[in-house]
Amino acid sequence: MWKQTIEYDSLVDALVAVSKRLSRYENRYGMESEEFFNRYSSGQMADEVDFVEWANDYRHYLAIRGEVEKRVRDVA
Repeated sequence: MWKQTIEYDSLVDALVAVSKRLSRYENRYGMESEEFFNRYSSGQMADEVDFVEWANDYRHYLAIRGEVEKRVRDVA
């Protein structure tokens, strides 16, 4: 597995990009990312490459969303 670094102009661009990746996984496996992540985290899902990447994308999504929410609260 190789590591790729992508830089975005804004947090919103990054959030949109990771959301699109999550959507592709959700469509492929017929499961919402939150449900998948809960099952993956509790050991109910195999450590297949797709699942490891999906879990990492979901972690990034949560981190980016949290940062966006924090910045919105700081402005309000």
